[in-house]
Amino acid sequence: MAPTTASDAPFGRMLTAMVTPMTPDGEVDYDGAARLAAYLVDEQRNDGLVVSGTTGEAPTTSDEEKDRLLRAVLEAVGDRATVVAGVGTNDTAHTLELARRAERAGAHGLLVVTPYYNKPPQEGLLAHFTAVADATGLPNMLYDIPGRTGVPIHTDTLLRLAEHPRIVAVKDAKGDLFAASRVMAATDLVFYSGDDNLNLPWLSVGAAGFVSVIGHVVGADLHEMIEAYRSGDTGRALAIHRRLLPVVTAIMTRTQGAIATKAALGLLGLPGGTLRPPLAPATPEFVARLREDLAQGGVKVQEVEA
Repeated sequence: MAPTTASDAPFGRMLTAMVTPMTPDGEVDYDGAARLAAYLVDEQRNDGLVVSGTTGEAPTTSDEEKDRLLRAVLEAVGDRATVVAGVGTNDTAHTLELARRAERAGAHGLLVVTPYYNKPPQEGLLAHFTAVADATGLPNMLYDIPGRTGVPIHTDTLLRLAEHPRIVAVKDAKGDLFAASRVMAATDLVFYSGDDNLNLPWLSVGAAGFVSVIGHVVGADLHEMIEAYRSGDTGRALAIHRRLLPVVTAIMTRTQGAIATKAALGLLGLPGGTLRPPLAPATPEFVARLREDLAQGGVKVQEVEA
């Protein structure tokens, strides 16, 4: 059973798309994942976590690893945060199996990305998302990120999908705030910012909150931004937005998100570890610049040893 959430924020408001910590030999670090999840919820004020999303290196973890990882995170924080399982693939049958496994493990909800690479038509997307929503009793958050998948979820398709009782939210990384506004005005679909560059603008058009990557290191600040905006203190929300610009630049614009995030976690002494190919570790030059940008954004990184 998911922790209490509001109808206008069915997965909470501040969520982080969690990395999958790994050991030096490339195995999933389940104990590290539990420690990181507790840190994100208890110290970074996350209402929820997404496990096995893109930032969690889902394309290169096995079904068994995803299942064990989800259970580790649920055991660590499932009583006080919404734990959403990423189950999306470009194979509907495989996605259905992952969805059912996630439900059996105790997930509170599902994140279902648009099928990638095979570029299905809109009718194919409608059939795919409907099949996943029919497969379990869990609420579904659709993930619209055409920059990775090659196919956007069109407005008319979202309007039709909104009729399904278990399709309740959209993580939007498409960046079309006008299209999303049309959907929000016409349906009960709840939108979450899936692009840290646009977190504050998304709040202005009615998003419930964020599914963030920079939330690994500034989740508490993002939580404060949401609270400030919702209480009417837009000046304070804007000040937070501007203060975090170096952090967004460092993590979201210079390399792949999991690479940057694991490097940032390393600077904080938190579980992150290695990456699986084809992802490559951050270069020393990147880490040095990352350290400067994080410090400029108010993140307290570990001191460099002399």
